[in-house]
Amino acid sequence: MKGKILLLLTFFMMITTIVSAEEPVVTVTLDSMWIIIATIIVFLMHGGFAMLEIGFTRSKNALSILMKNFLTISLGTILYFVAGYAIMFGTSANGFIGTDGFFLAGNEIDMSFFVFQAVFAATCATIISGAVAERIRLSSYLIITAAMVVIIYPVVGHWTWGGGWLDQLGFIDFAGSSVLHLTGAVGAAVVAAFLGGRIGKYTNGKVNTIPAHSIPLGALGVFILWWGWFGFNGGSVLAADPELVPIVITNTLLAASAGVIGAAGYSQLKYKRVDASLTLNGALGGLVGITAGADSMSLISAVIVGAIAGVILIESVQFIDRKLKIDDPVGAVAVHGVCGIWGTVAIGIFSYEVGLINGGGFTQLGIQMVGVVAVLVWVGVAAALAVGLAKLFGPIRVPRDIEIEGLDITEHGSAAYDLGSDFGSRMGPQSTNGTDAFGLANRLNNLGKSKSDVV
Repeated sequence: MKGKILLLLTFFMMITTIVSAEEPVVTVTLDSMWIIIATIIVFLMHGGFAMLEIGFTRSKNALSILMKNFLTISLGTILYFVAGYAIMFGTSANGFIGTDGFFLAGNEIDMSFFVFQAVFAATCATIISGAVAERIRLSSYLIITAAMVVIIYPVVGHWTWGGGWLDQLGFIDFAGSSVLHLTGAVGAAVVAAFLGGRIGKYTNGKVNTIPAHSIPLGALGVFILWWGWFGFNGGSVLAADPELVPIVITNTLLAASAGVIGAAGYSQLKYKRVDASLTLNGALGGLVGITAGADSMSLISAVIVGAIAGVILIESVQFIDRKLKIDDPVGAVAVHGVCGIWGTVAIGIFSYEVGLINGGGFTQLGIQMVGVVAVLVWVGVAAALAVGLAKLFGPIRVPRDIEIEGLDITEHGSAAYDLGSDFGSRMGPQSTNGTDAFGLANRLNNLGKSKSDVV
C-alpha cells in the first residue's frame, strides 16, 4: 500500500513539473495568437480608411484614393521591414534613433510583434491620404509615404516605445494618440498646406463646401475603423491579459460612443441640426482621444475624454478649414491631430496613477505636453523636407485640367462607377478621345480581333 502511495505521489510530482514547465510556453503562445488576431483586425482598418475617404470626396477620384490606400499598406509593409522597424526598435543611439535590425536581421525578432507594428506604421502613413485627396500626384504621395514609414514615424516611435528619450522622461502613450495619430496628422497638415486647396474650395475670400458623393460609404468606413480600433487598442496590451484587454476594449467602445453623442449634440447646438459628417467623425475623434490612455483610465474618464473629443473636433474642423485655409476633405487633421493632442494631454489629467485629478500633480501633464511639442516640431520639419524631396521629381500637384476631369481617368485609365449611371453623371465631363475608361476597356476587349469583328 505504501508503495502504491509513493508511486502515486511520484507520478503527481512528474505531472506537476511537466505542466509547470509548459505553462510559460502556453502563455507565450496565447499572447502571440492574440497579437496576431489583433493585427488581422487592425489590417482591415485600411479598408475603413479607403471607404471613408472615397465616401467623403467626389466619385471621379474614387479609384485614385483606393489605389493610394492599397499602395500605402503594401509599400509601407515592405519599407518598414527593410528599415522602419530597425529605426524604431533597434539599439538606441542616445535615445534618438535605432541603429540595427535592418531587414529584421541580427537579433531574435518576435514576428507577431513585428507584423503588429508594421500595420501600425502603414496606418500612420495612410492618415495623409484623405487630407491630400483629389489633387496630389500618385508618385509624390508615394515618396511622402516612404518618408513617413522609413524615418518620420519610426523616430517618434523610438522616442516613446523604443526606449528613447521621451520614454525615459516618463511620457505615456499607450497605443498612439501622439505617436501614431498626431504624427500622421501633422504630416497631413504640412502636405495639404503645400498643395493648397482643391479648385473651387477657396474663391474670393470665401470658403466653399465641396459635397461628399456618398455619406453612406463614408459611414461604412467609420464602422470598419471603429471595429478595427478594438484590435488597435486591445492588441496594444501585447498580451492575452484576461483583466486588462476587456478594460481597454470597453474604454474604447465608451469613448467612441461618447464622441458620437458629443459631436451630434454640439452640432445641434451650433448649427441647429445633427450634421452627418461631423457626427461620424465624432466617433473617430473619441477613438483617437482614448488611444493614449485606454489602459489607465476609469470607464467614466473614458466617456468624458470621448465626449470632449467630439466637441473639440467640430471646432477644430472649422478652424482648420476657415482660418488656416487647409483643405482637408475628410477632416483627418482635426480627428487625428487635435483629438490626438487632447488624448495625450488627458493622460496627465485622468490617469489612475499619475493624473491630476487622482493626486498626481502637474508633473505628468507637463511631460505629456513636452511629448506633444516634440512630435509637432519633428514631424513638421521632416514632412516639409519630404515634400521638398518629392518636388525634386516634379510638381506634387496634378495639372488643373486633370484635377477637373478627375484623377481616376488620367492616373488609372478607368472609373470607379459606370459613366452612364447616376453616379457617373456626377463626375463631370469626360474625355471622348479614346483615353477615357470605356476607350481603354474597348481597346483591351478588342485585342486580337479584326476590324470586321468589332461592332
